[in-house]
Amino acid sequence: MLRIAYVSSYTPRECGIATFTEDLTKSIDALHVLEPAAIIGINDPGSTYNYGKEVVMQIDAADERTYHQVADLVNGSDFDLVNVQHEFGLFGGDWGNYLLTFLGKLSKPSITTMHTTLSPHSKIFQSPESTAAHNKVLKGIGRYSSAIVVMTKMAANILRETYDIDADKIRIIPHGAPPMPSVPSELAKDALGFNGRIVLSTFGLLSRDKGIENAIKALPELVKEWPDILYLVIGATHPQVRLHEGEKYRNRLVRLVKRLKLENNVKFNNRFLTQDELIQYLQGTDVYICPYINVDQLSSGTVTYALGAGRAIVSTPFYYATEVLAEGRGLLCKFKNPSSITESIRQLLENPGQRASIEKLAYEYGQEMTWPKVASKYASLFKEVIR
Repeated sequence: MLRIAYVSSYTPRECGIATFTEDLTKSIDALHVLEPAAIIGINDPGSTYNYGKEVVMQIDAADERTYHQVADLVNGSDFDLVNVQHEFGLFGGDWGNYLLTFLGKLSKPSITTMHTTLSPHSKIFQSPESTAAHNKVLKGIGRYSSAIVVMTKMAANILRETYDIDADKIRIIPHGAPPMPSVPSELAKDALGFNGRIVLSTFGLLSRDKGIENAIKALPELVKEWPDILYLVIGATHPQVRLHEGEKYRNRLVRLVKRLKLENNVKFNNRFLTQDELIQYLQGTDVYICPYINVDQLSSGTVTYALGAGRAIVSTPFYYATEVLAEGRGLLCKFKNPSSITESIRQLLENPGQRASIEKLAYEYGQEMTWPKVASKYASLFKEVIR
């Protein structure tokens, strides 16, 4: 059987990519078609983690020498292929260019999964130099990788049309979600102690680009009509945010809740939830809110999970949401616009029929993105590239 090494952040590191990689590798292992997954853990500067035995090597993101050393170790090993989980900010160097040091030295075939694909007009680019550094890394990944996995058609188009990545190398495999039974929210609320409440929720690691303040500002008008609304903000502050500014953003949100007199309507659950807890909260949710402020986002685990649970989703029109919530699978509201969020939620609460239809379409779509299906697509791609 073939042996695959995955280069990624990994649990217990609190990071969306780490969770993704754990879910993906465990789902691939469950197929029993490849050797058990081996992880090459990417550590943020100055950190180490109490990894499980599946983590066989580690790279210090900020130390370029470790990329050389690990590439040598992989070249001398019995690995058949390397799968890199790529996110800007995960790897060291200018725009993460230390990854190219690793890929350039690698003699084994590699497949890169790109969690973010930036359009050339992205506001993230501060200068022509910044754009050039990003493009160099992206084209390097395109050159060194035998295949590149993206999660949406739009990401595939950007790679092909903007960065001239060979179309034959690009594969679309959706972000995965755990298989979940379709459960009416009223049943799940019982176990959570939210009986009689209209539950809205947002989950994920907290940072400014999540736009939670806009969802909170959307509530006062709704609470006038539905005083029993409860908005759950679920998740710990992102570790990198906590490192640089502590709980500044969360504290600002807490002050906003007090100022708007919403203490009975907004609750913060400040921790990194297990998958089972997350599923339970999603099943107890009537409307899932995704108020992100960055249009460039081309994957979102939180939206994928909400689709998998068959929830009615209100989201800003960032690229991923625009694609997966099309054809009646959710409602799009404007960026940084609380009243637009208010209107979308009101529409769902006033029209139970429309909400039920959205939930049904979301759930059906989500079933194509369950981890067993995603895992099997990855396993097929690994075999194809090695052949």
